[in-house]
Amino acid sequence: MTQRIRFPFCCLIRGLAFPRLLLFGVTCPSVVCCLLLPDLEGSAHLLLLSRNKSKHELGYCEAEAKLALSLDFWTLSSENLLAVLPVDPVKENYVRKVKNCIFSIAVPTPLKSRVRLVAVSKEVLEDILDLDLSVSETDDFIQLVSGEKIVSGSIPLAHRYGGHQFGIWAGQLGDGRAHLLGTYMNRQGEKWELQLKGSGKTPYSRNGDGRAVLRSSVREFLCSEAMHSLRIPTSRVASLVVSDDEVWRDQFYNGNIVKERGAVVLRVAKSWFRIGSLEILAHYGELDLLRTLLDFIIREHFPSVEVAEPNRYVDFFSVVVSETAQLIALWMSVGFAHGVCNTDNFSLLSITIDYGPFGFMEAYNPDFVPNTSDDEGRYKIGNQANIGIFNLNKLLQALNPILDPRQRQLAAQILEGYPVLYYTRFRELFKAKLGLLGETKGDDDLIAFLLHLMEKTAADFTMTFRQLSEITQSQLQELNIPQQFWALNMISKHKLFPAWVSQYLLRLKSNMNDSDSERRKRMTTVNPRYVLRNWMAESAVRKAERNDFSEVRCVSLLGLYLLILSVSYFKHTYFVCRHVKLDHCQYQLFLLVAWSLFISKSLFHFLKEKNLN
Repeated sequence: MTQRIRFPFCCLIRGLAFPRLLLFGVTCPSVVCCLLLPDLEGSAHLLLLSRNKSKHELGYCEAEAKLALSLDFWTLSSENLLAVLPVDPVKENYVRKVKNCIFSIAVPTPLKSRVRLVAVSKEVLEDILDLDLSVSETDDFIQLVSGEKIVSGSIPLAHRYGGHQFGIWAGQLGDGRAHLLGTYMNRQGEKWELQLKGSGKTPYSRNGDGRAVLRSSVREFLCSEAMHSLRIPTSRVASLVVSDDEVWRDQFYNGNIVKERGAVVLRVAKSWFRIGSLEILAHYGELDLLRTLLDFIIREHFPSVEVAEPNRYVDFFSVVVSETAQLIALWMSVGFAHGVCNTDNFSLLSITIDYGPFGFMEAYNPDFVPNTSDDEGRYKIGNQANIGIFNLNKLLQALNPILDPRQRQLAAQILEGYPVLYYTRFRELFKAKLGLLGETKGDDDLIAFLLHLMEKTAADFTMTFRQLSEITQSQLQELNIPQQFWALNMISKHKLFPAWVSQYLLRLKSNMNDSDSERRKRMTTVNPRYVLRNWMAESAVRKAERNDFSEVRCVSLLGLYLLILSVSYFKHTYFVCRHVKLDHCQYQLFLLVAWSLFISKSLFHFLKEKNLN
């Protein structure tokens, strides 16, 4: 049962055609490489690329002492998976149909040419993998992350799954170019699964070569870390290596095959199981194995579900429905279009995985499609919520064979509640973006009215909300839009803009115990300045293809630079200079950015005070 979502947004003005779907967007400040940025108050707390919470909680020296300085005694384990989940009895690595198992053993194929480490995520290494950043400089590390070396305890696996692609059952898919190295339990007691992508052929490679190219690997590194910095559940990338191996790709699916460079990323996630993991078992009638896998997933990843409970699969489905609605609402809140929302790309843990032809919307447009091969616009940004319910329906169909009639009815009712769950979270996010407190009857109309103006004027989605976070109520009241607020100036040309401003200011008056400064401060925490626009990612890719990886590496550094500016320049500068390892060039750039922003902000407030006097 597929149900399209219709949102109860009424027209404030008769005859006004509002967008089909409200989009809630914030920005991603992770990839604006090494710029001297204006006042960034309120946005830095969203940027956690280099912040190590455990260092604050444990005390820096204690946490630092627990980081491994080499891979000599650093181990992975495949035991928790292999003790419960069956493995393909065929050990040879050739493409074939596989049945009655969850994994096939498959060893990565090393790259042939010299491998070069392009980038690492300091936070992933230190906070997740308990590795000191210096480990990334060792040959052992480069061999591990390129697939050349297997560490102690690792049994490389390729996962068998199926899926619906563009709405059609595609049969057996699986990890065609990925290898699950094993599970790592870190010092916080968290389990993380490590997976190489681009590491060679597996039994699930179909007609592929098992490789990933530099272009797509750079984009995945940038986007996964950017999404994490926005606090959106996502897989992470620990490292990116590149080689001179020739890989041939038809990037735009137009028959023009070009030579690209092979690359490998080391990805980490709590789990890589997806809707397609269950679909393939139900499709082939492997119901005992379906129960086994579900019980394992529930026991490992769904603590709120009691594994001995007779209705555990219904309870599991209820959690997945709720968290999928939450995830897609968060995607919309940053203007993010995944691009390929197939069931084999939808995580059962409701995290963002498998970054492909993604994109962040620039001008507000519900029909924005980042995937050039999506001719029908199935995965356009305005349809992601509906795709969510389609995919959840396919999950329900996979569960139905092991549910009794009453449980099927309960699960169907849960799925029917998805639109309300999604809309509720969606609405909460957007109200926060406009600084609205409490509940009033006209909030939906106010939101829809603004989006209508944005769509009609092709206003920039990201900067409209950021500039609303910075403009004062008095400036809005007088319709005095400063020149630097270019996105708002664009909307202000619409004849209905004054009407919207009047309604917005009237609504702000109903905020209890609020002030204009508090509103702006609150809004800047959910409306950062920057999003990973396509030109930024492509600029990093183009430079990387010329062996200039500076823009790729600046992602993690910029998160650090912006972090220190959110509360106190000198307090956090002291912390960074004392505790964060930067090379000489990075250290000089760090100080340049910090001091430039401090001086700029001080000068701004001085001039503002002089004008007031």
